[in-house]
Amino acid sequence: MKKHIYLLAALSCLGSTSIAQQSARPLYTAQDLTAENMFSVNIEGPNFDKAGNFYVVNFKHDGTVGKINTKTGAGEIFINLPDSSIGNSVNFNSKGYMFLPDFKGHNVLMVDMKTRKISVYAHTAQFNQPNDLCIDKKDRIFASDPNWGKNTGQLWRIDPGKAPVLLETGMGTTNGIELSPDEKTLYVNESNQRNVWKYDVDDAGNISNKTLFASFPDFGFDGMKCDKAGNIYITRWGKGVVAVMSPKGELIREVPLKGKQCSNLIFGDKDGKTVYVTLQDRKCVETFRVEIPGKKY
Repeated sequence: MKKHIYLLAALSCLGSTSIAQQSARPLYTAQDLTAENMFSVNIEGPNFDKAGNFYVVNFKHDGTVGKINTKTGAGEIFINLPDSSIGNSVNFNSKGYMFLPDFKGHNVLMVDMKTRKISVYAHTAQFNQPNDLCIDKKDRIFASDPNWGKNTGQLWRIDPGKAPVLLETGMGTTNGIELSPDEKTLYVNESNQRNVWKYDVDDAGNISNKTLFASFPDFGFDGMKCDKAGNIYITRWGKGVVAVMSPKGELIREVPLKGKQCSNLIFGDKDGKTVYVTLQDRKCVETFRVEIPGKKY
């Protein structure tokens, strides 16, 4: 009995040390989680499930979802996507199902995390190349849908068990998409046009009052995520920084990364204060610590 108590105490101390070590890291300073070249050039979409497991698409090669150890940086293939599909981001609904925009197959895929069965959740001939998703508390999916060849894009909403609803068309190359913490504002960026738009979102999931939130003169945009205070973190693809914007559209800071082609990010760890960033030029994951946790913490 005493040995059991001592073992629990030792494990508790190890856990506390790990958290303390993370907290002691300097803020807004990037360091590597994984080695370079562990992923394909299409590394994207980092995210955590409810149990704290970390997933990133296109581990080792296109068409996979990798499960990555956040302590060691090692990884393994969690699933291989069927029919030459390539995922672009990882998202989870309230029931724990994984959702992947499949830009090659023009689908939104769903993964049963217990059986690892992969199915087509949404498809329409009107999809261009579903790129990124965000999911609200009612399990409604909002999806960006660019046409890179034509420099245009669309926005969709996919209600649970229903066909996709086209919210807007005739946009630029829609890419990063995120809801504010209260889910009353939807942010969408256009990579090539370098604009970030915001919309009001009503209880039914309809959008209105499109307003220019921010615009930049150079480089591109990719994924975006909000912290608990409503600040939005935007990956500046090509510049190698994460721009942190206030809810009023003011630039708070830019966090420099080691790589230049940052494609997406997510808040993680027990306190929600570590940002995990995917880098397409280095084909790896970098992390940095922040003061305010992600909106889900």
